[in-house]
Amino acid sequence: MSKLKEFTFESYVLLTIALLIIVLTTLIVNILINGMERLSFKLITNYPSSNVNEAGMRVAILGSLYTVGFAVLIALPLGIATGLYLHEYNSKSIVNRIIEASLVNLAGVPSIIFGLVALSFLSYTLALGRSIIVGSIALAFLVLPLIVVSTIESARLVPVSHRLAAYALGAKKYQVVFKIVFPRIIPTALTSSILAVSRAMGEAAPILVISGLIFIRRDPTSLLDEFTVMPLQIFNWVSRPQEAFRELSASSIIILLIVVLALNLTAIYIRNRLQRKSI
Repeated sequence: MSKLKEFTFESYVLLTIALLIIVLTTLIVNILINGMERLSFKLITNYPSSNVNEAGMRVAILGSLYTVGFAVLIALPLGIATGLYLHEYNSKSIVNRIIEASLVNLAGVPSIIFGLVALSFLSYTLALGRSIIVGSIALAFLVLPLIVVSTIESARLVPVSHRLAAYALGAKKYQVVFKIVFPRIIPTALTSSILAVSRAMGEAAPILVISGLIFIRRDPTSLLDEFTVMPLQIFNWVSRPQEAFRELSASSIIILLIVVLALNLTAIYIRNRLQRKSI
């Protein structure tokens, strides 16, 4: 009994983390073993093909970068503006509390719902088709709650004394928001953008609903072009019966991980630079 009592909550958390690390390490090692053989530069530069030796994911990489890039351009400013408004302007009002609670609940909505809504309203009602802009908007609203909640929480960490000091010097409300609060939440906003990019880059369900498993052999040149993304290309290859395509899908997963890691490192670098300047 004494040994059971010594097994505290902290020990349980550490054991869970250790098990997760073991599982993730096993998965990554398995992917590396299966995918390193077919990992090559032509996998990035070639177009999709039924010939496994000539197949590449150039279109999928461009589609992911365009879709996720425009999604972040939509969600980041909108999410920061919404979070600042909800916290700084009438934060105790019933309407603002309802909106904030709705956004928190929206974060738990299955991602495929965003794809269905985008397909119904944007693709069919507004006749935008199964295009990049539709996918970008779907992903933007998918990650928007994360950015809004992060902005609200970071705004709460700004000391009230800083706001009062600005008001005492004659600053207006908008000046306090943009000169005092906003500069201090930029690092947190960039952190939320890192999480948003990581989630949006790996999402397949909403994009599958919008674009479907289509075969494209040309680069997207506008926001109204049809597109595919890396998770869908990987799903397409892994579902084929040939063992060679499964190995190719493992190589594609490695490239996807490298792209996500590169984007995250870039955002972290920018965040740290801005953080040092604000100190």
